This record gives sequence, structure tokens and C-alpha cells, in this order.
Amino acid sequence: MNMKNRTKNKKILFICGSLNQTTMLYKISRNLTEYDLFFTPYYSDGLINILVKIGFLNKTILGGRHRKDTVKFLQSKNVQIDDRGKRHAYDLVLTGSDAIIQNNIRNKPMVLVQEGMTEPEGWLYHLVRLFHLPRWIANTSVTGLSNTYDIFCVASHGYRDMFIKKGVQPGKIVVTGIPNFDDLANVDHSAFPHENFVLAATTPFRETFRPENRKEFIQHCLEIANGRQLIFKLHPLENVVRAIEEIKEIAPHALVFWRGNVNEMIARADTVITQQSTCTYTAIALGKKIYSDLNTSSLKSLMPIQNGGTSAVRIAKVCQHLIHTPIGSILQRRKQVPQKPFSTSSDI
Repeated sequence: MNMKNRTKNKKILFICGSLNQTTMLYKISRNLTEYDLFFTPYYSDGLINILVKIGFLNKTILGGRHRKDTVKFLQSKNVQIDDRGKRHAYDLVLTGSDAIIQNNIRNKPMVLVQEGMTEPEGWLYHLVRLFHLPRWIANTSVTGLSNTYDIFCVASHGYRDMFIKKGVQPGKIVVTGIPNFDDLANVDHSAFPHENFVLAATTPFRETFRPENRKEFIQHCLEIANGRQLIFKLHPLENVVRAIEEIKEIAPHALVFWRGNVNEMIARADTVITQQSTCTYTAIALGKKIYSDLNTSSLKSLMPIQNGGTSAVRIAKVCQHLIHTPIGSILQRRKQVPQKPFSTSSDI
């Protein structure tokens, strides 16, 4: 068997999640076409899977609209779908979340790709860390803490420092940038039909078990708009019906979108209001007037590196290195503390 066939016979599984995670992984896959590629919506085992089946977790990436959007996207791209990764013994796994490490991918070479902004270290984060509770009950604040992957591709040097402070092993982190947020200056400025408006991007606090006074937030947005057109872009996890009713009660003339590309909306807006959203980075990159729950000065230090949209290529190179590393070397390396970086260096 020649080298080309041996490479093609190697199989990679992409574990998707939200539409953002799914599109990021798809972009990476387009640079790994020499391998046999398969995709699956995010999935779980045991008790969590039972909760998924009864619809209890439909507001998460495990079910509901997230799963439907992922399947629809994958079908539109005509990729190979292997639901739950059952069909093959994979040579490499890529995932956008390590909140759950599925049983059938343990001891597989694994690359974790940062999805976007991680949430602040609230009470759920500290509860999980203090009592060693399952990470899936928390939010993205615990990203990277599973320590079951081999390489963690992150958005910037600022995020690398932050993850190390949380306890992620430095030798596992590679600063690659992340697709969808690595070429923000070139967001399409003509795709969204409105212009010269105030955009408010919401965060699903209530859906992720955090307190929020939504009515107060809507009133705050009205005050900032001060008579200008106000547009709300709802987070994909939001309870859409409830959110629209609340907005229309207080701001009846506001427009509400629950689908669409928020970056393209930001490109056309004059002012951007966010709570805790990765799209704040887009507003920073495009020089918009920003009102946010987050400290924008701190966000600038975490800003995903802008490499002209080449993050997918950089992550693919990491994958190519790992998939051709002998599994024995990978498993031995997992036992090393502290870890040394892969020979690809800490940056790509």
C-alpha cells in the first residue's frame, strides 16, 4: 500500500455542536481532504443521554435547534455523517467542546478547538472546581479543564495565558487563532439590509441558570438608542417566544432577529450593545461604539489573532502532525507532568 492510500485510510471524526462550532470544524476539514472525514452532532452517554432523549437538554448543543441546525448544515455540505461516531475506529477526533468526553473517543488522539469567548468564572465554575462535579453542568468557563485531549487550539496568546492560569497544561496549548473570528476586518458590510442602527446582542443567562433582569436590559438598550432604530439579535439558545414578547412589550418598534449572521449585522451598525458574547470581538475589530457587561479593555488582550482567515489551515497542520504520531507516543505523553510542547512548537 502506497503512502497516499495509507493517508486516505486514516479516519477523522468531527464532533460538532452549535452552528458556530460546526462551521468552524467544517472549515478545518476542508484542509484535511487527504483523509476519510466523518461528522456527528454533539452527543453524550449514560444518564445525560437519557435526559437528551426526553428533551430535558433541548436548550443545549445536545438537542433541539442546535442539533437540527447542525444536521441541516452537514447535509447541505454533502459530508459523511456518522451519528455518535459508531461506524469506525477513528485515528483522530476534533471537538469544539470538552464539557463531555464521550466513551467511544477516550484514548483516541484528540484536538480541542476553542469555540469563542469563554464565560466568566461564576458560581457554577467554582462549584465544579471545588467539588469535582461534571463539567457539563457548568458553562464555557470550564473549557479545557477535562485534560483528556492532546492539543488545545486557542484563539490568542491572551487566551493561552488565561487557560494556563485555570490549570490547563501549557504543553497542550497551541495558539492558532480560531475560524469565524480570525478575519473580522473583512466581514461582509453589505449583506444585512439595515444600516445606521443600534444592535443589541443578547446572552441566554436564564437558559444557562444565571440570573438576569431582561426588562432592565431592554430599557437600557432603549436609552442608548435614544430614538435611533434598535435591533435585537437573539442568542441561539434563547427562548425565542418569551424573548420577543418581552422586547415588544417595552420596545414595540424594535426589530428582532433570532437567525442570521450577527457579524454582518455588527458591520452595518453604528453602536453595539452586548452582554457576554463572542461577537463583542467583532465590534472591537470594526471600531464600533460598544456598551457591554464585559470589560472591553480586558477583551482586547484576549482578542482572537487576526491572521487573514488562515486559522483553519493552522489547525489542520496540527491535526496532520498528531494523526501521524504513533499512538504509543501520544498515550505516553499524556502521563507526563508537566508536559512538553509537541515538536510543532507552541505557535503555528
